[in-house]
Amino acid sequence: MAEPRPSAPGGDYPPLHGATLMFLTAAIAAASFMEILDMNIVNVSVPAISGSLGVSTAEGTWAVSSYMLAAAVMQPLTGWIGRRFGEVRTFVASILLFMVFSAVCGLATSLPMLVTARLIQGFVSGPMMSVAQAILLRNYPIERRGMAIALWAMVIIVAPIFGPIIGGWITDNLSWPWLFYINLPVGAFSAISCWMILRHRESKKMRLPIDAVGLLLLVVGVGSLQYMLDNGNDKDWFNSPVILAAASGALVSLAFLIPWELTDRHPIVDLHLFQQRNFRVGTIVVGVAYFGLSCVNIVFPLWLQTTLGYTATWAGFAVAPVGLLALVCAPIVGRNMNRMNLRLAASFAFCVFAFSIYWTSTLNQDASFGQFALPRFVQGLGLAFFFLPLNQILMSGVRSDDLASASGLSNFVRTMMGSFATSVSVWLWNRRIDYHHAVLSEHVANSASGWVSYQGALAAFGIHGANAFQYVDRIITEQAMTLGINDVFRAVALLYVLLIPLVWLSQPPFGARGSGAH
Repeated sequence: MAEPRPSAPGGDYPPLHGATLMFLTAAIAAASFMEILDMNIVNVSVPAISGSLGVSTAEGTWAVSSYMLAAAVMQPLTGWIGRRFGEVRTFVASILLFMVFSAVCGLATSLPMLVTARLIQGFVSGPMMSVAQAILLRNYPIERRGMAIALWAMVIIVAPIFGPIIGGWITDNLSWPWLFYINLPVGAFSAISCWMILRHRESKKMRLPIDAVGLLLLVVGVGSLQYMLDNGNDKDWFNSPVILAAASGALVSLAFLIPWELTDRHPIVDLHLFQQRNFRVGTIVVGVAYFGLSCVNIVFPLWLQTTLGYTATWAGFAVAPVGLLALVCAPIVGRNMNRMNLRLAASFAFCVFAFSIYWTSTLNQDASFGQFALPRFVQGLGLAFFFLPLNQILMSGVRSDDLASASGLSNFVRTMMGSFATSVSVWLWNRRIDYHHAVLSEHVANSASGWVSYQGALAAFGIHGANAFQYVDRIITEQAMTLGINDVFRAVALLYVLLIPLVWLSQPPFGARGSGAH
């Protein structure tokens, strides 16, 4: 069969149709699903991974934050890599390398080995999502590209639903290394299928210089900041020379990064995009909002397992309902985007987030599974009105030749904020646990009448002396963990309330590249 030829000077090939297009869509969707799943599947398994490797749950969350950090750093490079090596080769190579380091993650026997493998896994997966979207759009007929975007949105929504459930089931019924081994058959299907279909449909390649200085400053700055957040609590923050050095490295690197990127001819991060009001407002809002979502998604399953005794599977079931309403409502929102007031839609999303997360903060360890799952179910309504309208807002006014850079930059900010949220949420929860434990412990004193009567009740059950203090300390710790998690949820709910007026700083029209209805 003759190789297809580009039908236009820009290097575009004729669109695919029929079974070939459907098969390509399934292969790209599988790879995208796998990549997004890997960001969520580990969350509910942190206690199991931590116990297996002999580390604390706070240290176990490094397996989440390291992956997200590496993926975030690589996303601004996506445009350069795709143009330099070709989008098809980049996509297939990214999948194959992702499979290799997924296997290494599963074989890890220590936390440093796992975190290192997750870092590299994040690096190689960074280009996957953006390049996959570009390949999908390039091979769809123009009149059906709206359907391609809708399918893309469905994958993004469905993966977080199944991530906690699959992760919990695998942890309870197999073992945590299988969280990574399941990527091998999925990745093999996607890589082989895409290469067979697209090997003669490579995108146009260009030799462009890489901003090596900007990349170095970005890696050192963001990496040092993440290291400070991950290790600050264990090393007594700025009383530690190591944390002080990390903070100084982050401050200096990021301070030099900004003027360098603004003056370099081929910046790794095109900060000029922030001159556009809607991109600036939309990217900040999405980043902060994703920070809040990530905070809840990290500490909620941790609390269910460490305090309430949930298994990983049931913690996954409690977390997963957030995607159900989103799955139903997202296509409706997508079809009616041109008739919506997008700022109002985003504001509605944040109201739903604030309400549902505050609702969760009112629950304690006596709540039933249904009482935990219902606020998550309601929160899903907000997801449908969050991603699509805000993505439309931040991309409005962006020129066609800047779309790849804008997508990479916004994805970088979003993923980086999710990585920071992993460390910040665990740190904040631990601080509030310490505070509430200290306050509650003040009532355990021989001068307190309540403690005297409670000692008598414990003695009736044969619990007295040192055993009584140990028993009460365990109860106080559980209460402190619940009060601490409630404080985190209330802080996140307040964050969403504060985001509402920020959305209204954007300016219509919000159509593609500054045109269209709003």
